[in-house]
Amino acid sequence: MLGMSLSSLITVILIGAISGWIASIIMGTKGGLVRNIIIGIIGGFLGSFIFRLFGFNVSNLIGTIISSVVGACALIFVGKILFK
Repeated sequence: MLGMSLSSLITVILIGAISGWIASIIMGTKGGLVRNIIIGIIGGFLGSFIFRLFGFNVSNLIGTIISSVVGACALIFVGKILFK
């Protein structure tokens, strides 16, 4: 994220917040804004990796949010297993 413009950083944070919030609803977890942002951003990396494994290229906003939600759900799922 070094060399990132302010508008790009804000976009990453907003997409992370939205994705983390949607994933927390889907997975039935509770957390605050900061947790949702962190889960959403990490989920974005994980989701894009998962999508690339299956041959999908995510290049638009909706696709980015969908892949971030998928990654965030996977992250929450693993977290539930590890910290139960």
